[in-house]
Amino acid sequence: MSEVSTIGLDIAKSVFQVHGVDVDGAVVIRKRISRAKLLEFFAALPACLVGIEACPTAHYWSRQLGALGHTVRLLPPSYVKAYLKRSKNDANDAAAICEAVTRPSMRFVATKSEEQQSGLMLHRSRQLLVCAVECDPRAPSRARHYLGEGPQWHGRRDQHATDRR
Repeated sequence: MSEVSTIGLDIAKSVFQVHGVDVDGAVVIRKRISRAKLLEFFAALPACLVGIEACPTAHYWSRQLGALGHTVRLLPPSYVKAYLKRSKNDANDAAAICEAVTRPSMRFVATKSEEQQSGLMLHRSRQLLVCAVECDPRAPSRARHYLGEGPQWHGRRDQHATDRR
């Protein structure tokens, strides 16, 4: 069995698809791995190039795999689609990612730190709240209620609480 040099990783909620090739481009690994066993699997591999489609979860996995010594590159999903040869499923997506990550003209997405992702989440949450306020003036009090800071903590009852169901 040849040593794997490039891996395409299709991430999902619970089961991930791995597609690995050697230096010559021959398929060496093609398997499904559970979320719990992914880091264990990559820890056993020699350092290699790993391609992942960019999404919020991909940044987490990029940091984790990078800490194990792998070179991780995140690809925009729209760029990977051009390398999809057959119908869309996890195995074919992983193969397309593996193919796309080796292209010299491919553009990659920088891995975000935890702080950068937290800041983006804060801005997006604020934007959702601003949009909600424009549509519904009761949105701020509803948000406080959801966060546990509603009127019930201040000895007041919200008069509109029964109207919100």
